[in-house]
Amino acid sequence: MTSQLSKNPETIYDFIVKDAKGDDVDLSNYKGKVLLIINVASKCGLTNSNYAELNQLYQKYKDQGFEILAFPCNQFGEQEPGTNEEITEFVCTRFKSEFPIFDKIEVNGENTAPVYKFLKAGKWGFFGDNIQWNFTKFLVDKDGKVADRYYPTTPPLGLEHSIRKLLGIA
Repeated sequence: MTSQLSKNPETIYDFIVKDAKGDDVDLSNYKGKVLLIINVASKCGLTNSNYAELNQLYQKYKDQGFEILAFPCNQFGEQEPGTNEEITEFVCTRFKSEFPIFDKIEVNGENTAPVYKFLKAGKWGFFGDNIQWNFTKFLVDKDGKVADRYYPTTPPLGLEHSIRKLLGIA
């Protein structure tokens, strides 16, 4: 199982997920931070622009209480077919990304990772709660609650005002 949770999760901090190496990561380690949680893919038409802008946001705000959590997913056009090791190598080598990459998960269907069930609850997209494509973004406030959900076509830099507001530097 990719992630575990308490019986009735109230915040993102109630989850334990696996990182790309298969180690448990307690999301309570991110308490007090603003989080951008995103399902990523290496072979998507949105890959280059999203990773470039995610890196810009991360470099600009990582020392101010902001973190990006990237969850690879192969459910959309099989655009993330690699192993966790291959995905991490790609992201870190090609894009020089420094934010954490987690275990490949499913974001829709009966095998949806529990953390994504939580993220989707109450922040519906146009087609209901299902994730429509790679690079759907969830902004989580310092209290571990979902503040907003953004479509895959929303560029990461388009979230900067909301990130600054949640960080208290708007």
